[in-house]
Amino acid sequence: MTKFYSFLKLIKPGIPKRYLLFVAAVVWTFAGGMLISRGLAMLDFKSGLLWEKILGSLIAGILFYIFMFSKISLKHTKRIVNIKEERPCAFSFFNWRSYFLMSIMISFGITLRVTGIVPTKYLSLFYMAMGTPLFISAFRFYYFGFNYKKAKTLLS
Repeated sequence: MTKFYSFLKLIKPGIPKRYLLFVAAVVWTFAGGMLISRGLAMLDFKSGLLWEKILGSLIAGILFYIFMFSKISLKHTKRIVNIKEERPCAFSFFNWRSYFLMSIMISFGITLRVTGIVPTKYLSLFYMAMGTPLFISAFRFYYFGFNYKKAKTLLS
């Protein structure tokens, strides 16, 4: 069994915790940007109140960030900074529970889009509203990645 663990340690893509914050930032930026761009692509540009819909989605996303995602991204940032290993796995920017929840949310979003249960004119607003807090949350990871010493002091 020890040979197996030695082999796993050998192939593990371990990176410094500071870089793990940047990996998280890039993933959250990509996810948020993808949702916002898909939402914009699904938006009916011929319908009225276009800017109001975009602004409403943005405001909903900011509120969602303030009341939920700011806590989630802070929790992940603290967890990364406090990982005991100096070179954790590059995929450990999420814990197992978060990977599970992410897969459910992605599956749910794809299902809604493919089945047409929710009309795209509403789904587009939902996508933009969900992408906004992800995109904003990414900046916390960038901030603490660039200010890692401060992160260690504040979040330890």
